Amino acid sequence: MTTTIRRAVIPAAGLGSRLLPLTKATPKEMLPVGDKPVIEHTVRELVASGITDITIVVSGGKSLIQDHFRPNPALVEQLRADGKPEYADAVEEIAELSRRGHITYLDQHGPYGNGTPVLNAARNFDDEPMLVLWPDDVFVAEVPRAQQLIRAYEATNCPVLALMPMRPEDSQRYGVPVVKENLGDGLLRITGLVEKPKPADAPSAFAAIGGYVITPGIIDELREQTRRWYEHRTGEVYLTDAINAYAGSGAVYGQVIQGRWYDTGNPADYLVAQFAFALAHPEYGPVLRRLARDLEDHPGIDTTL
Repeated sequence: MTTTIRRAVIPAAGLGSRLLPLTKATPKEMLPVGDKPVIEHTVRELVASGITDITIVVSGGKSLIQDHFRPNPALVEQLRADGKPEYADAVEEIAELSRRGHITYLDQHGPYGNGTPVLNAARNFDDEPMLVLWPDDVFVAEVPRAQQLIRAYEATNCPVLALMPMRPEDSQRYGVPVVKENLGDGLLRITGLVEKPKPADAPSAFAAIGGYVITPGIIDELREQTRRWYEHRTGEVYLTDAINAYAGSGAVYGQVIQGRWYDTGNPADYLVAQFAFALAHPEYGPVLRRLARDLEDHPGIDTTL
């Protein structure tokens, strides 16, 4: 019998070093994409997909994340007194989002690596499957990415990775799955991941991107990795290593996600995400298009800030 997925983990303890100095004082998860901080896009996706228990794993200096989702009745009261009900409603809606997702926070402890926050959170999840989404990925899709992953899990009762088609020349940026079988509707049986292969060595035309359904077997592999780390104190604890180890004896699947993926973890991709969301906005889009036309018509204009 397939267990309903109701829990999710958002690892948010990273330094955001690729975005320094922008992230020196502001967590990368709180940088805006459109009119929302990037982590809010992830939380909204999870809540829209039926998740009712979200754990955000944080480190020092991340209190702004908690402040953002925390209710603020005094601010709401002041906004209503000032005749700004639409802003008051927006602030209240964020608190309601936190309540619906039952957001809790957990400090990260353990070896460096993206497997550690998953293992930290799993201690509170018993043997339930869970979603893991990174807070610097934004998906625009008719059916939320998280919901697509949940459906794939319900069809297989096995771990699932989010996949996207990739250009061959991009293979050295991603983990590339080894595909054993194509089951249709974007569902693939995979036997492992090859990290950042050269184009000639890529085992498939898909990239593993942010998004996982993790089962207890993967958590057991993370525990084993962590045990070995404490014995030797070398390397890092990676979620993909645990998935690869599990795939040696257990079934793992990939779901090709229908939608548009925006990575905000580096400056160029962050700007692309910002620009795309602004263009899609009914108020800001026309302004930006007009600016682009003006710059194209007058290329000598100094736009230095």
